[in-house]
Amino acid sequence: MSTPTPTITTKFSVPERRVKTTSAVHLTGPAKVSIRNLNFYYGRAQALHDISLDVPERFVMAFIGPSGCGKSTFLRTLNRMNDVIPGTRAEGEVLIDGRDIYGSGTDVVDLRRRVGMVFQKSNPFPKSVFENVAYGLRINQVTSSKSELEGRVEQALKDAALWTEVKDRLKSSALGLSGGQQQRLCIARALAIRPEVILMDEPASALDPIATTKIEELIFDLKKHYTIIIVTHNMQQAARVSDLTAFFLLGKLIEVNTTEKMFTAPGDKVTEDYITGRFG
Repeated sequence: MSTPTPTITTKFSVPERRVKTTSAVHLTGPAKVSIRNLNFYYGRAQALHDISLDVPERFVMAFIGPSGCGKSTFLRTLNRMNDVIPGTRAEGEVLIDGRDIYGSGTDVVDLRRRVGMVFQKSNPFPKSVFENVAYGLRINQVTSSKSELEGRVEQALKDAALWTEVKDRLKSSALGLSGGQQQRLCIARALAIRPEVILMDEPASALDPIATTKIEELIFDLKKHYTIIIVTHNMQQAARVSDLTAFFLLGKLIEVNTTEKMFTAPGDKVTEDYITGRFG
């Protein structure tokens, strides 16, 4: 696998600065995910620069910023998906419930059970609807009986707001579902393992407006039980679904704030320029 090198084209430079936040961000209780002084490299190319950020439990945080700014790279550091790319390395700490996931002795398989991921493009397996959701349960040997397996699959499909649409076609190929249904199936597959954190990398970017609305409604429901971090290029979507928003540029975290504050009175001029469409 070749090592990707981030390419960024912009007339803006990012001066050294302290990331701007508001006290509201810090008054939301203990953080589920805490990042401290994170730097990330693709070979010699530094993609992330000194990122520090807290995500409270059962909140939705959106990452916004222009293409190539490091949002997806950062998202993948949170469950060590970047580990599969040769030549990458991370410096700093990524803490989940106070434990550094880059510390020695970390069980990466267990980490990815706790921190599930939904990708930009739906990727159902060429199996039945049922077997798609059951896949992670089987390989992780989570269930001890057929009835328990069936119950976990049904609950995951219900949690993903898909059960009523597929309950009579569980043995049919998942590839026969619509694009929006396939994406919700992938969410159900992630939920079946019962993770604590869900990462979403532009989960609705390839969907039509109706399917996008269903995904957004689902995110709103899921935050009752999960901490959710979503990458999106859609400013309106970030404003609709998230409690907190972080703005990235050139691999740096420029500002993190409550979503309402970010979209009405951002604390940084560069953030305001991006949100108002002056660049990006």
